[in-house]
Amino acid sequence: MKKISIIVPVFNEEETIPIFYDEMQKIKNKLSKKANFEFLFINDGSKDNTLEILRSLAKKDKTVRYISFSRNFGKEAGILAGLENVTGDYVATMDVDLQDPPQLLIEMFETLETGEYDCCASRSVTRNGYSPLRKFFTKMFYKIINKISKTEMVDGARDFRLMTRQMVNAILSMKEYNRYSKGIFSFVGFNTKWIEYENIDRVAGYSKWNFWKLFGYAIEGITAFSTTPLVISAIVGIIFCLIAFIMIIVIIIRTLCFGDPVAGWPSLVCIIMFVSGIQLFCLGIMGLYLSKTYLETKKRPIYIVKETEKDI
Repeated sequence: MKKISIIVPVFNEEETIPIFYDEMQKIKNKLSKKANFEFLFINDGSKDNTLEILRSLAKKDKTVRYISFSRNFGKEAGILAGLENVTGDYVATMDVDLQDPPQLLIEMFETLETGEYDCCASRSVTRNGYSPLRKFFTKMFYKIINKISKTEMVDGARDFRLMTRQMVNAILSMKEYNRYSKGIFSFVGFNTKWIEYENIDRVAGYSKWNFWKLFGYAIEGITAFSTTPLVISAIVGIIFCLIAFIMIIVIIIRTLCFGDPVAGWPSLVCIIMFVSGIQLFCLGIMGLYLSKTYLETKKRPIYIVKETEKDI
């Protein structure tokens, strides 16, 4: 029998964990004759009773494991910790809020069992529950990233997917500190089947992702899988140099032909402010890439484990 490992990063999810566990038991029972299950919860520095609930589940169910971080390291660190510590033939990453429908696991498992695919992933075709602003920026992000990156990003792709051990090993071979899992999943390749479904609201609790966190995550994805912004900043610099050179010639010719009329200083100030803004923008892009390089070279651990189910 194949073994399926389920990776579930959690952060302040005391309300959703029991509901998620009960739903997964139904899926486990349906596949009981075909596969064994292993659940690995990653407690990402929760401040509520999440850890106590995980301890309780691990005590009563030997298929439940958990890793508790020393502080909040982020979802990407949670996914990596899960991938590094699971033992299954097939590995799934899921959200605990049931926005990733557990029943899709059955279809995912059956798809991989055919041997035709290495990964079966989910894709949300609607964005029900999203604010208009979030819908707009999400749509624009996928348009931009697919134009400037050689790695294809599927619009609406979720982290919810079931992968073969071979694909998991390929993902783990990428040791970068600044991680963007959606891009990494695409970068490693392998045959992927996409399952489309309509977006589902959280079963309980509230989302920990606000607009600025999502915006920062989008910037992380762009800088991790494209150097086009650096090229754009260089092109902008060249364009402004050409404009400045042309304007110098125009001013010289005008002065020789018509004298030197007095120009208003407000327009000059506006031009200086505009050009300075462009310079700072380009410097910011270069600084962003430089900061990523700085973090990579420091070789700090992506996460630190404080406790596991073996400690109870």
